Amino acid sequence: MSYILEKAVEKFLDPSIPEWGPYEEELDPPMRPAEKGCDPALPGNGLAEHDMLYIGEGLNRIFLVKDGKVVWKYDAGSGNELDDIWLLTNGDIVFSRMYWAARITPDKKQIWRMDAPEGTEIHTLQPIDLDRVAVVLNKEYEPHLLIVNTTTGVTESDRIFPYWGDPGSHGQNRRFRITDKGTYLVSYLSGRRVVEFDKDFNEIWSYDVRQPWAAIRLKNGNTLISDEADESIVELTSDKQIVWKLTQEELGEYRLEGTQSCVRLENGNTILCARGNGGKTAQLVEVTPDKKVVWVLKDWKNLGPASAIQVLNDGGIPENPGECQR
Repeated sequence: MSYILEKAVEKFLDPSIPEWGPYEEELDPPMRPAEKGCDPALPGNGLAEHDMLYIGEGLNRIFLVKDGKVVWKYDAGSGNELDDIWLLTNGDIVFSRMYWAARITPDKKQIWRMDAPEGTEIHTLQPIDLDRVAVVLNKEYEPHLLIVNTTTGVTESDRIFPYWGDPGSHGQNRRFRITDKGTYLVSYLSGRRVVEFDKDFNEIWSYDVRQPWAAIRLKNGNTLISDEADESIVELTSDKQIVWKLTQEELGEYRLEGTQSCVRLENGNTILCARGNGGKTAQLVEVTPDKKVVWVLKDWKNLGPASAIQVLNDGGIPENPGECQR
């Protein structure tokens, strides 16, 4: 595991942590293992491949996986969807759940929650230091970027930014990331574009994508985009030249269904997350830069669909924008 998060993860192993926290909402119906369960014959080491924080649309349970086991979970209630999540270096977790966002501790205390006003949705957030998060509030015709102090509960700034495509709140944005340069990288799901803005929301870069779920500014300066409609990933230079692309056809027998976000690891490998069609296909696949499949996770006994993961044995301080390639 990365030394950066090692002490944070240790906090989740405390035997005094209650089975149920005071703000947990039990799933209805509860999670039931899919008929196909686990497939240990696939490439890699199953759950033992990476320590990770794991969430997915269709099952509002947060999983923390360490040493090949789910060592901690948190149920966020039925309905809506979990889309974005971060483990911070102090051990707290911040996450979005469509109609609200929250910050919880390893012992399952809720120390901050923000409910989305009627007609709005929260699908993405990003820590910008140990206290503050950037939250995107999808709102018809006028999405908002909020900077919220999760310690005081104070919204320090509230700015409206441009939208493309369907003006409705649900399809506006799935990912919003602040880069290491302080620019804003926005995935317009229904707008079919990824746009980079400067701090004043002047457009400085864009790329047309059929249905962009997530866009990441990589440490090499390129942009990695996952396309939910085409179920592909593309890596682009600043002048929009494609230098790497992964399609489902190239995955062959390991093809995924319902792809969403992706992660670029420090070693150059890429992990693609997927909802998995109700247990029929795998949830995660990891490929090398030359597209060799080195890990496929199909574990419906212990986990649900995969919309997003945070790999905990990788580099980068999560609350420093741009350090984690996710």
